[in-house]
Amino acid sequence: MLYNNVRRTTIIMRKLKPIIIGIAGGTASGKTTVTQKIREHFNRNVIFIAHDNYYRDQSHLDLAERKKVNYDHPKALETELLTVHLKKLLAGKTIRMPQYDFTVSNRKKETILLEPKKVIIMEGILIFENEELRTLMDIKLFVDTDADIRLGRRITRDIRERGRTLDFSLNQYLTMSRPMHLAFVEPTKKYADIIIPEGGNNKIGVQMIIHSIEKLYKGNKPTGV
Repeated sequence: MLYNNVRRTTIIMRKLKPIIIGIAGGTASGKTTVTQKIREHFNRNVIFIAHDNYYRDQSHLDLAERKKVNYDHPKALETELLTVHLKKLLAGKTIRMPQYDFTVSNRKKETILLEPKKVIIMEGILIFENEELRTLMDIKLFVDTDADIRLGRRITRDIRERGRTLDFSLNQYLTMSRPMHLAFVEPTKKYADIIIPEGGNNKIGVQMIIHSIEKLYKGNKPTGV
C-alpha cells in the first residue's frame, strides 16, 4: 500500500504543469539578480533558460563580421527553437539547450541537458517581443531600471566578462542597444504582469514575486490523474 501511495505521488508530480516565469527588461537592468534570488528560493525545483543562449549560430562568419551583427534585434535570436524547447519541457520531455560564448560572439558546440522542473525561469531583453513565446508564460516580469544606470553596468560587464573595449561597448550601446531598446524592449513593458523598479535591489518586489509563484503553483492542478 505504501508503494502504491509513493507511486501515485510520483505520477501526480510528473503531471503537474511547470510554471514558466518570464523576466524581461533592458540590457543590464538587473534581470539576472532577480532571477538568482528566485532560483535560490526554489533551489532544486527550478531550471533557468537564458534567451541569450539562443543567439543564432554565426559559424559562417569570421569574428570581425560577427562583431558587426546587431544582437539586440529579434532576428538575431533563434526564438523558434526556444519555443519548441519550452513546449517539450511542458510536455515532460528533456531538451538540449544551446550555449553561447560572448567572447567569440558565437554559439558553443556543447549543449546542456535540461529536465522539466517545478519552475522554469526564462530571461532576456526580447522574450516579450514574440507573441507565441509570450503566451507560454504564466507570470511576466519586467525589470525597470534607469538608462544611465544600465549603461554603466553594461560597460562594466562588457569589459570584465566579455572582453570588450570601452569604445566598442559604448558604440554598440549607442548604435544598436539603445535604438533596439526603444523599438523592441520598452514597448513590451505593457505585457508585464509585474514591473519591478531597480531589479534585485527591490527586496519587497522580489518577495512578492516569490509569493505569487508559490500561490500559482499550489493552484496548478495535475492532469490525467
